[in-house]
Amino acid sequence: MAKSETEQQNQEEHLDVLTKTGQKTGVSKPRGDVHRDGDYHRAVHVWIFSESTQELLLQRRADCKDSWPRLWDISSAGHISAGDSSLISARRELHEELGVILPNDAFELIFIFLQECVINDGKFINNEFNDVYLVTTIAPIPLEAFTLQESEVSAVKYIPLEEYKNLLAKEDPEYVPYDVNGQYGKLFDIIATRYKVNMETRSLALQKQLSRYACISLGAELTGLTDGDKKALSLLVKAGTIIDDIFHLQAWYSNPTLRDWLKEHAETSHLDKLKWMYYRINKSPWSCLDENESFLTTADSAVKLLPAATKPITGWKGLEYRTAFPTQKPPGANFYPPDMDKMEFELWKDSLAEDKKQDATGFFSVIKRHSETNFDTFLSDSMSVSMDQHPGLAHDLYTVLYSQEYKHFLAKAAELLHQAGDLTSSPSLKRLLHSKANAFISNDYYDSDIAWMELDSKLDVTVGPYETYEDALFGYKATFEAFIGVRDDKATSQVKLFGNQLQVLEQNLPMDNMFKSQDIIAAPIRVIQLIYNSGDVKGPQTVAFNLPNDETIVKDRGTSMVMLKNVSEAKFKHILQPIAEVCIAKEQQDCVDFDSFFTHTICHECCHGIGPHSITLPSGEKSTVRLELQELHSALEEAKADIVGLWALKFLIGQNLLPKSLTKSMHVSFLAGCFRSVRFGLEEAHGKGQALQFNWLFEKGAFVLHPDETFSVNFSKVDAEVESLSREILTIQAKGDKKAAKALLDKYCKMSHPLKVALEKLEKIQVPVDIAPTFPIANEILQAGK
Repeated sequence: MAKSETEQQNQEEHLDVLTKTGQKTGVSKPRGDVHRDGDYHRAVHVWIFSESTQELLLQRRADCKDSWPRLWDISSAGHISAGDSSLISARRELHEELGVILPNDAFELIFIFLQECVINDGKFINNEFNDVYLVTTIAPIPLEAFTLQESEVSAVKYIPLEEYKNLLAKEDPEYVPYDVNGQYGKLFDIIATRYKVNMETRSLALQKQLSRYACISLGAELTGLTDGDKKALSLLVKAGTIIDDIFHLQAWYSNPTLRDWLKEHAETSHLDKLKWMYYRINKSPWSCLDENESFLTTADSAVKLLPAATKPITGWKGLEYRTAFPTQKPPGANFYPPDMDKMEFELWKDSLAEDKKQDATGFFSVIKRHSETNFDTFLSDSMSVSMDQHPGLAHDLYTVLYSQEYKHFLAKAAELLHQAGDLTSSPSLKRLLHSKANAFISNDYYDSDIAWMELDSKLDVTVGPYETYEDALFGYKATFEAFIGVRDDKATSQVKLFGNQLQVLEQNLPMDNMFKSQDIIAAPIRVIQLIYNSGDVKGPQTVAFNLPNDETIVKDRGTSMVMLKNVSEAKFKHILQPIAEVCIAKEQQDCVDFDSFFTHTICHECCHGIGPHSITLPSGEKSTVRLELQELHSALEEAKADIVGLWALKFLIGQNLLPKSLTKSMHVSFLAGCFRSVRFGLEEAHGKGQALQFNWLFEKGAFVLHPDETFSVNFSKVDAEVESLSREILTIQAKGDKKAAKALLDKYCKMSHPLKVALEKLEKIQVPVDIAPTFPIANEILQAGK
């Protein structure tokens, strides 16, 4: 944390000592000792870049500096003091050295740079990991607007990007040296690339990305709904738009601002329209089908005006900047501080009491920093207050429950759910909506999840925080989502078989009996025709979901599942059939049918409810698979549900509970489905899980690649290998063995040659990767409400 003036006078700044790979050692030393001994440590570099003039701001280092005095250098820079965070350090340095006050969303972390050098006749050794931030302003900040810290900065100036790069390349003695042909060249490459691509090239690239989605209109027959349910439906759709707002914020803190900006400017040009269209599918600037590669940059982002960011200048309206987002999707989304690493979290978590530890790792909380709260208070108060941690607190992190973090949104959503609950004629839906509204305020979702599992209503509703895919750091935090549909009574009655067989399937799972549960509860299955979804429904659309994910409820009450039949039908018709025609050997193409595809989807969701969830570790400690496998859990769980689902179909056929006609078609339909899911990308849980399964089965000879580049199932091997992979995954989960999970995913979760062959063929004929649904009923409701 930053030190008060008295402390700074009496105590030299301490820095965290790092290993050569940048990990904290747990030791901190005075700044002078660190540079004397050559210890590795951390610092921040902050560059201010003027977009309109393509210039960087430089500062001239003060005469009294112990390194590079009087030379031109980075806009602002400084060490990260022991215990401090990177982003707060960047904001503080900019404020202290230049008098510029900017919020988090102005800072874009573009890369980390390791600087190793020795100066001052060997007396100053600099082994420094630098977090390099870019602040993009629309126009240059007037030089007279800066308030310079005399002990650090003697002057500032703007210089064209290319001119500065050339001066560094020539090692001009008036400038602090940086190797522009090495790591630091990224600064110039990133900025130059960002502004060089022309509109036509970008438009073509975005059009190609958009073409991977087939636009499908999804609706349902509403005649089965009562008048009360129809009125409730209107309120639920409106509540769903609020759920969407929460998810946008969960994805990244400047994401809602970006969304509003893109929407507002969608009609400015053809390129702007394409940006907005593709953003609406991904709900963030990162493309789900391209390993989360960004399709936008900060140069495309919203412009904000801050009149009081610097001292006022007559005739100047104030600082305008681009709201920033990183090109690499943050693994912790907006659930954790962007500069928090896993080690910091674990050290903090281990220091907590058990109940606080559960809050920290639970589904329904975000993690924040005291230092950020203190720094914002310091800036807003514009008075000399301490920015140190709260007295007695050894750690900077703290927990905020969803009910508080999203209070503004949840209060409005809860009001709409209560109103809808008053209108519906279904007692079970009434109970669900009122209990879910209460959960939004209390942060206790147990009763509302039980109510959801017991829902027996023509109007089917799923709303709340559930899936944890977006938390790629730990897999702890749940995103908000909403699904509204009309129950398909005929299809629902047909699938009851699967839920009733869960205990039998559990007892026959291919894993040691010691890991099997004795009290699996039948999973109710509801089949619906989807009429609206929102929240975490970005990119590839789900065809089913099995909830809740809370292990406490799974243990007590099991799970329930919802099948989206019209979504499944659209995917089969527009994606799976064309894939089969290209990738499956001609003699097996007739085996690919909708019944097999849909039946395996049901089994997939059922199998989320069986197998290990709450587990006992070798040490005897009680835990859960999710907590032990952390960020690996989602991918492995998707693979488990898929492959054990295939095993389960074979088992049920053997029990004469399913027709033997499924024996071949389920395997061939599964093979075609592998190519469908892998196209979601290997950064996405379903894509990872599918790559693992395909590569395992191919390696074992269960899948065969022919000279004509088509694939077939080897029916003599496939059952044994499905069982062997099922056993491997189930055992890893039962033991909570993260090391084994990582080894399995590292070996098989890759874009192998056979997968590349299939995907290249599909690219040539442009088979859609997924669907982009539109909802005419919901749109009509929302338009009527305007």
